[in-house]
This record gives sequence, structure tokens and C-alpha cells, in this order.
Amino acid sequence: MSRIALIWFGAAISIAEILTGACLESLGLVRGLVVIVLGHLIGFLLLVLAGIIGVKNKEGSMRSSALSFGKYGSYFFAILNIIQLIGWQGIMIFDASLSAQGILSLGHTWWCLIIGILTITWILLGLKHRDKLNVLVMVLLLILTIILSFIIFSGLKGGETVGQSASERLSIGQGLELSIAMPLSWIPMIADYTYRADKPVKTTFAACATYTVASIWMYIIGLGAAVITHETRIDQIMLKAGFGVAGLFIIVFSCVTTNFIDAFSCNQSTFALFPENKVPQELEGKSSLIHKIKANLPGIIDTIIGTIGAILLPMENITEFLYFIGSVFAPMISVQIADQFIVGHKKTDTRVDGVASVAWILGFVIYRVLMNYDFVVGYTIPNMLITVFITVILRKSTLKAHTLIKKPA
Repeated sequence: MSRIALIWFGAAISIAEILTGACLESLGLVRGLVVIVLGHLIGFLLLVLAGIIGVKNKEGSMRSSALSFGKYGSYFFAILNIIQLIGWQGIMIFDASLSAQGILSLGHTWWCLIIGILTITWILLGLKHRDKLNVLVMVLLLILTIILSFIIFSGLKGGETVGQSASERLSIGQGLELSIAMPLSWIPMIADYTYRADKPVKTTFAACATYTVASIWMYIIGLGAAVITHETRIDQIMLKAGFGVAGLFIIVFSCVTTNFIDAFSCNQSTFALFPENKVPQELEGKSSLIHKIKANLPGIIDTIIGTIGAILLPMENITEFLYFIGSVFAPMISVQIADQFIVGHKKTDTRVDGVASVAWILGFVIYRVLMNYDFVVGYTIPNMLITVFITVILRKSTLKAHTLIKKPA
């Protein structure tokens, strides 16, 4: 349980999370803090429910989606998750490269390559060696992040300072969406880590709680840096704090530990496309390098494509990417929540479940429509409530229709 919780702590210690927190600058410190905490509590609940669905099914997240969407329906979401993971690899490497470049000028391309190679090395280390290194890296990241937090918030003198950002001002609802979107992006992955644990339910809660607390912390660092110090560039914050090499360590290894989770989940989603094959278990240190590469090939390819994307494509603004994630995975988990916790829908051998597919399509469209309006509660909450309602109505209507058809004249 502690090992998996540690992995999810590493997922939250991320430059992307800090930068997303900085995007909330225009809300000010107090409203920004409220939005961050509320959004992450909602995200925590969704992560736990998604993890428990995987535990009940004794499968990873994408294979568990077949419970609601059918065999081919789960393939669809596995492919979307792979696309999301490639995007995240690119964004993480891009952001880390820019920040590292600000501390040590090697060139953007070189930093992308260095981070990409380190990520692949981390993937291939194997469970035994990676666990020991992970503990060391996480302890160092924790210490350095505490110091960074103290330095940033020691700049607060006498109440709230409202940031004078030139960026677009956000509403409460938009800020809430950015806070929910990050934990929401992990929903297609959480069960990949928890369903095989000795105590899967407790492990799910521990992993989700660890991620939530650490992610809130990262968002607050970004918000504090933007509102209090009026500085949003992570490299400049660390240079002003006198971090130097320590700053490089935070930037690079926070990226590597997060990217490892993306790579592992890319493995799981890829293998979910081939249900007749068992997902390769983590290979021990005695396994050959060739075997390790074969077992982790999807994650390695994911990292390579993400690295190339980080080198060639502009990835400064991830807001639209976060909204895309919300529009895809919020209705997906809504359908699953309705099926597993309200309707009690049983798994069938259906290739594509019509009810779940219609409910998801309507949920996706409704999310995109809701984005045209400024709700104080954002788009995700109304969208999920509507999608759950649609799913329950469709399931019960379909069941009633089947009962009437089978009823003897």
C-alpha cells in the first residue's frame, strides 16, 4: 500500500500541476485556495469511485470500462486514454525542458532528450531497483518542495495580494474546472495500480488521498508564486530561491516520476486492446533487458512520441487540453458510476453497449455545450449529474422494454 501511495505522491509532484495552479492567479489567493480544495475534493471522490470499480471487476481501468460500454466500447476509451497519455508525456517534457533551460542553458531539444531518456531508464529499472530509488527521490523532492513552499509564502506580508496578471481573468467556475481536470485525467489509470494490491480498497483510498493532498499542495505553490511573488516561471522562482542544482533536480525528476505513471498506464491501455493476452507482470531484476523492453514497449513508444512532440510542437497552454480531458472522461466515469453504484448493471458479452454509448455521446455533447456558459459550479458537476440521470433513465427504460417484450400475451 505504501509503495503505491508513494507512486501517486510522485504523480502529483509535477511542474504541470504547479503551472495549472498559477493559471488561477486572477482569482486571488483566498478564492483560488477555495477553488483548489473544492475541485480536488470532487476529484478525490471520482478517483476513489473509479478505483473501486476496477477493484470490483479485478481489472485495470480500461478493461473495467467494458462492464458498461462493452468490449469494443472499452477499446474506444483505451485508445482515447493512450492519446491523452501521449499528450501528457509531451506537455510534461515540454514544461520541464523550458524550466530546466532557465536554470542551465543546454538547449530545449537537449533537455527534452535528457528527460525522455531518463523516463525510459526509469521504466526499465524494474520493480526492485525502482522502489529503492523512488523512496530516495520522493524524500528529496518532499524536502525541497517544503523549502520552496516556505520561500514562496514567506513573501506574503499583510493579507492577500491580488495578482495583476496580463492573462485572461478566470471565473470561479472556470477555475473550478481547472482544479477538477487534473485529478480527472488520472481516472483512466487509478485502478491499474490498485486492483492487484493485497488490500485493494484501502490501497485505493490511500493512493487517492496521497495524490489529492500532494496535488493541492502543488496547485497552491503555483497560485502562491503567481499571486504573492507575481512570478509564474518555475525556473525563475527557483533561481530567486537560490536552488540552482536542487531546482534542476525538482524539475527533472518530478517530470520523470509522473511520466513513469503515464508510461505504465499506456502499457495497461494498450494491453486492454488485446484481452486474449495477459498483461505482462512487472519483471524482476534478473529479467533480461530485451524482456523488459518487450513488457514495457507501449510505454516506451509513448515516451518517445511525447519527447518528439515536446521538441517540435508548441505546448505552452494546456487549458484546452484539460477541457478536452474533462469532456471525454467526465461522462465516461458518470456512466460507470450510474451502472455500478445505482443501477447495478451486470457485465454482458455485448460488443458495444448501446445504452452506455448513447449516454456517453449525450454527456460529451452536453459538456461542450455547457462550456459556452459560465456556471459558478463549472461544467463537470452539472455534466456528470445529467449524464448519470440519462444513464439511469435509459437503463431502466431498456429493462422495462425487455420485460414487456418477454412477457407472454
